[in-house]
Order: sequence, then structure tokens, then C-alpha cells
Amino acid sequence: MLIRIIGRLLFLSVLLGAALLLALWRGWLDVAPRFNPWAPLDVRETPNLLTPFKLWRLSEDRELCDLALATSELRVTRLPDSTPHPGCPVENAVRIQGARVGLSSSFMATCPLAVSFALFERHGLQPAAQAVFGQPVTRVEHVGSFACRSIAGSQRPSQHSYANALDMVGFRLRDGQHISVLRDWPREDDKARFLRLVQAAACDSFNVTLGPEYNAAHRDHFHVDMGMWRMCR
Repeated sequence: MLIRIIGRLLFLSVLLGAALLLALWRGWLDVAPRFNPWAPLDVRETPNLLTPFKLWRLSEDRELCDLALATSELRVTRLPDSTPHPGCPVENAVRIQGARVGLSSSFMATCPLAVSFALFERHGLQPAAQAVFGQPVTRVEHVGSFACRSIAGSQRPSQHSYANALDMVGFRLRDGQHISVLRDWPREDDKARFLRLVQAAACDSFNVTLGPEYNAAHRDHFHVDMGMWRMCR
């Protein structure tokens, strides 16, 4: 009897959930866009439980992704689909030429990666710098996003093969201080504390974040990507 009641309650919950989603999709229910899973993602809004779903939708909807980018402070150029190297197609991509924070160089990124980078910079990186140093990050140093190769020690293609990953090696503050993942991660000072906060923020913004404690190959950078799986190491 109890099992039957629980089953009916679960069925009703699923039915009500489906009805709610339909009402939101059809616009029958008026809620703030940040709480509507079908509304475009707004980078300026604080991320919530719906953000991962909204990011997932961007991979197949270029117009929706462009709407999200328009709410960011990234300077981007939309790129045509291409295959820069045999076996490594790049689709739904942009070139990030600048942002509120400076970049060591422009880089190619899938649209979801670009939006995630904007979320990370606004809601994670800058708050971490303010919390530890009382000043903003003015430059992100990276070593690229696209490289047609497999994951080390496997035959699986890296997310770099699709410009769906980025490797960040350091940061510069407004007063000129330089923070290096390789040099400063092992320390026990403000720079090390800042890097721990940055890694935690990256884990919130990207699907995968791998840092110096993952393995020796990552001792000098944070690898972030928008692959299918979730990992924070």
C-alpha cells in the first residue's frame, strides 16, 4: 500500500514538473528570466541551478548563444565552422579578442566555452581577487585553446581538439603583481589562497577543471573545458 502511494506521489510530481516546464516554455507563467529555463542566459545575473542547463542549450543553438554573449563584456568575432586540422572540426565558435580583463592573446572558443569564461571572469575570478588583494585582475595569461591531439595516455581526443578547452597559466593584478600557477600554487600565502579560490570558481563555471594536484602534466596551469562530463580536480 505504501509503495503504491509513493508511486502515485512520484507520478504526480513528475506530471506537475512537466506542466510547469510547459507553462514556462509557452510563456503562460510569468517568472523572472533567471528562473525560467527557456529564457536566454544573462551573464550579468548571478549563476543559479538553471545555469548549467542554459549553458548546455547553447551548444546547439547559435542564436541563443549569441544572445548570451551580448550580455557579457567579451569582444568576440563569430567564426565559420571549419576543420583547422584533419579530424578536429571546430563548430559554433568565436574568437575572443578581449574582455573586461585583458588577455595574453586572443583565442578561439566554442560559444559555450566563451560564455562560461565570461561567467567565470565576472562571478569567480574578479571576486576572488577582490577578496584576497582588494583589487581586480587586469590580465589572464593562457597558453591556448585549440590543439588537435588526444588526451595524454589515451586515444580519446582532447577537448582542445574542438577549441572547447582553455589552459590558464597566470594572472596579473592592477598593481602589477604577477601570480603564476607553477610558482605560486605550492606556497602558503595570499597568492596561493587566491589560486585555490580561482580553481573553485572555475569548477563552478566550467564542466571540467583540472589543476596542479590532478597530475604532473597540470602542475603549471588550470585546464578548463566544456566536455560532457563533470570533474573538479
